Amino acid sequence: MPGRGPLRAAASLAALFTAASAAAGCGRGSDDSDETSPPTTRPTATGSAPSAPASPAGFQAKIGKVTAGDLKHSWRKGCPVAPSGLRMIEMTYWGMDDKPHAGGRLVVNAGEAKDLVTVFEKLYDMRYPIERMEPVDKFKGSDFQSIEANNTSAFNCRPATGSSSFSQHAYGLAIDINPCENPYVYADGHIAHPDCEKYKNRRNDDPGVIHAGDKVVKAFDSIGWGWGGEWSGAKDYQHFSKSGR
Repeated sequence: MPGRGPLRAAASLAALFTAASAAAGCGRGSDDSDETSPPTTRPTATGSAPSAPASPAGFQAKIGKVTAGDLKHSWRKGCPVAPSGLRMIEMTYWGMDDKPHAGGRLVVNAGEAKDLVTVFEKLYDMRYPIERMEPVDKFKGSDFQSIEANNTSAFNCRPATGSSSFSQHAYGLAIDINPCENPYVYADGHIAHPDCEKYKNRRNDDPGVIHAGDKVVKAFDSIGWGWGGEWSGAKDYQHFSKSGR
């Protein structure tokens, strides 16, 4: 979802309703399965040269619990999902430098964590590049600052854009990916981050740009998540969510 203001103060593993329909039926609660999943491992492509820090064994992911202390800026009392209903995915991702990177972190709804690992494994295998992947708490809960850093993120207890209702991000049921290359474009055509203006042209084929029907969209579609680039009116090209909104 969009940040509100000017772009990238610091350009550099992998989720909530639109304005009017944001709050109905999105919470998933906690998962009764084991709290920590064993790493998923796939071989690294021949000849790849991991950067530091990097996974020497291809894609790996671990799902763990989070506490309120881990979410000091992104969660508060009154949010629609408790920390017990969220999980931290720590995973490998493919970087914009065309190398694998360990240490990507994404806070998501507990009920969706395992499915999302399968999605990000697909993105890794297709070498879809991601600039940065850190919880929004790294930016003190600021959606704007996270976008300024071109950061891929998920959970953030905040309202939907232009609404007082909770965003799907507040349930951990939405993910924003490479938000500069895939900006939020308002219905009138403007973008809140000037440095991302060139990506309003969706014929742009730069690394990280998501296009209708491409492998990234299909990867999320495989678990039933929809893409904000298919909305009418405003387009949220960075945004994938459980509800499609």
